[in-house]
Amino acid sequence: MLKIGLIGLGFMGKTHLENYLRLEREGAPIRVVALCDVDEVKLNGGGSGGNIDTSSENAIDYGRFNKYTSVQAMLESEQLDAVDITLPTFLHRDVTTQCLSSGVHVLCEKPMAMNAEECDVMIAAAEESGKQLMIGQCLRFWPAYVYLQELVSSNRFGDVTSAYFYRGGGTPSWGPWVLVNEKGGGALLDMHVHDTDVVNWLFGKPEAVSCYGRNVIAGSGYDIVSTHYRYADNKIVSAQVDWTLNGDFGFEMGYKVNFEHGNVQFDGASVKVNPNDGAGFTAELPADQGYYYQQKYFIEALIQGLPLDTATPESTKGSIEIVTAERESADQRGAWIAVP
Repeated sequence: MLKIGLIGLGFMGKTHLENYLRLEREGAPIRVVALCDVDEVKLNGGGSGGNIDTSSENAIDYGRFNKYTSVQAMLESEQLDAVDITLPTFLHRDVTTQCLSSGVHVLCEKPMAMNAEECDVMIAAAEESGKQLMIGQCLRFWPAYVYLQELVSSNRFGDVTSAYFYRGGGTPSWGPWVLVNEKGGGALLDMHVHDTDVVNWLFGKPEAVSCYGRNVIAGSGYDIVSTHYRYADNKIVSAQVDWTLNGDFGFEMGYKVNFEHGNVQFDGASVKVNPNDGAGFTAELPADQGYYYQQKYFIEALIQGLPLDTATPESTKGSIEIVTAERESADQRGAWIAVP
């Protein structure tokens, strides 16, 4: 029985908790035994929602969990096998290293950390502890993006000639930290990092980036961003984010990717595939969101004693390095910046 502690009960923490409880109901040999949050209201189910509907119809019995307002107290009191960290970005490094050093495996929510140096500290802590660290870049498990990855890796329609990724929605309201640049990194690090990570996952690191950004909300960092990624084979790759789409806009994400012999489009609901030499069709994909498949992968790998080789800290550190280059480019109004 894999015993899990969940640290952070905001929007994403609740989403992760619901998925673990679903996996329990489906027969997975796991048990969420402890919850930790400095806000006792959240420990009992309070708090606000996020920018995407992740809720289930199953009510959560918060009385079944041991509850803590201190990470150290939880680690000292419980015999945990793994923890799931869904805290604000600026806390990822310290809490991740604390948990790894205490001898538990860690799933840390995206983005990995505020910068590459913090990522290095987390990677070193995992190596020293002998425990596994995985980063919650959920699009690597999202069916529409997994399908795209399979098209790219299989070369089914030839090489990619262009790729465009986008996401946007209302200004975040689930925590004050997210609109403080020093704590959340703005839309560039908090939201756009999803698409930057997909670019990295699909194509590897670009040679350089050119990014233009705009700050709308005082102190939040870049709120609107448009980036071009330069590759040696000259494919055209870009990504955009805007989290100032308020009113009744809601949330959108998607992609348009063109290959030598076809193209594919994800509109947030379905994936349309258009071969150049045949009729288009809608891809048949699993219905669940990437959060569920991500957590299922995490627990199954630990139960079976397998390495966590998707969304590894080394790979997701690369995504942070790309975002850092994007920020430097935006600071210079779109100058091309080499990616380390």
